Amino acid sequence: MSKSNILFIINPISGGKGKLKIPALIDAQLDWSRFSPNFSFTEYVGHASEIADEAANKNFDVIVAVGGDGTINEVATKVMQHNKVLGIIPFGSGNGLARFLNIPLKPAEAVGVINNFKTNRIDTGRFNDKCFFNMAGMGFDAHISSVFAGNKSRGLAGYLKLGFREVLSYKPQIYRLYIDGIYYERKAVVISVANSSQYGNNAHIAAGASITDGLLDVCVIKEFPMYKLPVLAYEMLNAKTNQSDMVEIIRGRHIRIERSQDDAIHIDGEPFFMGRELEISVSPLSLSIITP
Repeated sequence: MSKSNILFIINPISGGKGKLKIPALIDAQLDWSRFSPNFSFTEYVGHASEIADEAANKNFDVIVAVGGDGTINEVATKVMQHNKVLGIIPFGSGNGLARFLNIPLKPAEAVGVINNFKTNRIDTGRFNDKCFFNMAGMGFDAHISSVFAGNKSRGLAGYLKLGFREVLSYKPQIYRLYIDGIYYERKAVVISVANSSQYGNNAHIAAGASITDGLLDVCVIKEFPMYKLPVLAYEMLNAKTNQSDMVEIIRGRHIRIERSQDDAIHIDGEPFFMGRELEISVSPLSLSIITP
């Protein structure tokens, strides 16, 4: 049986965890009869995308993102473009897509999933000119992503500390949404567009989301009093937001959102700055990915 060329693209800072020993761990667990492995470490934002693009052009069959949702986004964008196969070894702060796909968080077990080499095709999203695979959005979560990007305290604890500090001063905004041609106007704290069900750390915003239904879940977190924040947290951690009076979920294929000013957005947890008009769409079953 001929071997598949496989490249592991490792983000050394994602999730606040060191990864210098990861190549040795992968070497020890990988099925060498099936794969011929190579390793690359990223050095800056966007580097994973460059490495993946070069690898696809050099005829690597499988490209594995070793990092969080942001690293996965960079790698998957090029994997999809070149019609290659994506693998994931989760090493982020939240690991939203990996958790949704039931990819083990223990690296040795995640390598075992790659060895089994079961592939599926999943839907992907496009947010203006950028692809997303797990979650994209605007409002408070995008604001936090933007502030968190400059924070040296990576990881869940740093994210939560920052969130609690910022939530007290954040003001909801008016959004005009056109979802498959139907108009909605909503005052919201967050507008999340979900491909999978969760942000990460098992915090589910779109409990019924599917990555194979050809639809995106537009999740509107309405303005709510601060004393109900623990209730919302409970609903998210127990995948009950579809029953919440604070969350409205509207499914669609083509989404246009208008807001009053240019502002932050996030794509798979990574912050960007975009204009007042946003175009969002889904590409059904457009990415090949290794899953359990």
